[in-house]
Amino acid sequence: MSPAIVVFFSSFVFIALKAFQQLNVVHDKYWFIMPTSFAMAGCEIIVISTVAHGFSFPVWFSLGTGAGLGCICSMFVHKRVR
Repeated sequence: MSPAIVVFFSSFVFIALKAFQQLNVVHDKYWFIMPTSFAMAGCEIIVISTVAHGFSFPVWFSLGTGAGLGCICSMFVHKRVR
């Protein structure tokens, strides 16, 4: 699979989890903090290991796009669930 695609999806999930984690803290959802932290760590490892193999514009663009869309998605889901 293309590194840009891997980074896009990993970044999407990672940033969505970061936003979700922030919302957990703000709304005192203690039960979700540890599982979310472990999921974030897994995504972070994937992103770092993929980017460490070489920087390129497609990887950079995929990382930024996935991160932005992941945050928007998390905000949308949180608003609908809450």
